Amino acid sequence: MKIISIVGARPQFIKIASLSKKLRKKHKEITIHTGQHYDTEMSQLFFDELKISKPNYNLEVGSGNHGQQTGKMLIEIEKILIKEKPNLVLVYGDTNSTLAGALAASKLHITIGHIEAGLRSFQKTMPEEINRVVTDHISDLFFCPTINAINLLKKEGITKKVYFTGDVMYDSVKQNIKISQNTSGILKRLKVKSKKYILATIHRTINTDNKQNLESIFDAFILSNKKIIIPLHPRTEKFIKRYKLYDKIISAKNIIMIKPLGYLDMLELEENAEKIITDSGGIQKEAYFLKTPCITLRNETEWIETVKDKWNILVGNDKTKILNAIESFETKTAQHNYFGDGNAAKEITNIIDNL
Repeated sequence: MKIISIVGARPQFIKIASLSKKLRKKHKEITIHTGQHYDTEMSQLFFDELKISKPNYNLEVGSGNHGQQTGKMLIEIEKILIKEKPNLVLVYGDTNSTLAGALAASKLHITIGHIEAGLRSFQKTMPEEINRVVTDHISDLFFCPTINAINLLKKEGITKKVYFTGDVMYDSVKQNIKISQNTSGILKRLKVKSKKYILATIHRTINTDNKQNLESIFDAFILSNKKIIIPLHPRTEKFIKRYKLYDKIISAKNIIMIKPLGYLDMLELEENAEKIITDSGGIQKEAYFLKTPCITLRNETEWIETVKDKWNILVGNDKTKILNAIESFETKTAQHNYFGDGNAAKEITNIIDNL
């Protein structure tokens, strides 16, 4: 078959990495990079490190308001789909690239496969929640990372062509962790020792676009006196400067702000961190896979399995809760096989092979 895969953001590059290689053994895959993430550290570095084939199309859409960004993608993706006439379009996760790709394919009556279908936060103020719900309700094939995702689709009346495949991000962690251990060197470059620092990432609009929320988070970091490494997302950097928080943060002796990192360096930091603090869905999972306790800067999560197993705690942007979790959250409980066995790409490819 001719398959078009549509990606545009860091988590999607990780998800496509293992699947693309398997698809290309039997099918013709064409990739569209929307350019939603366009910085070298957020985009090209991932293609290089994960050995993902160069995109056939790069739309270079860049940043913008949700409607503007999604609209630009929709226009350009439609042109490519009309030209290429694929048998199947694959979309990944819950970004504006996901929604635009699914809408364009749906209008042209092209079969849509949603990788990471069935996830729900039940928080409609999150743009990602709107993207994933709409995408699921116009897709044809549903590749679910967990059994809970299948159950949530069933509650919405989606029961046909729904598959439990496991999580493709688990594939990538399993395939790259040894490479990371052998090649990264990030701990040495940052002059930190294993389990002697906390790794933090912040990028969601509920935390970045509200001065009170963002200040509360960074105040907790500073007050903790723990060494905290923060690969700084471009949006977060923009808002800490806009809110005049930058000088206070940069002068804190325990805060190390660095540029966004590639996948291998992030895996190395995640594996060796004492704890991880994040509002990222993907990093919550990577923390779980690597058995690093995770503190999530949200009041809800799609990845309820990580909370159920007590490897993840939800604290929102409450300064006191963040501080308490930094100080006292620990876990040694057993983990369960919620996310498959690290062969999700093989499972998905087998299903596509037999369509």
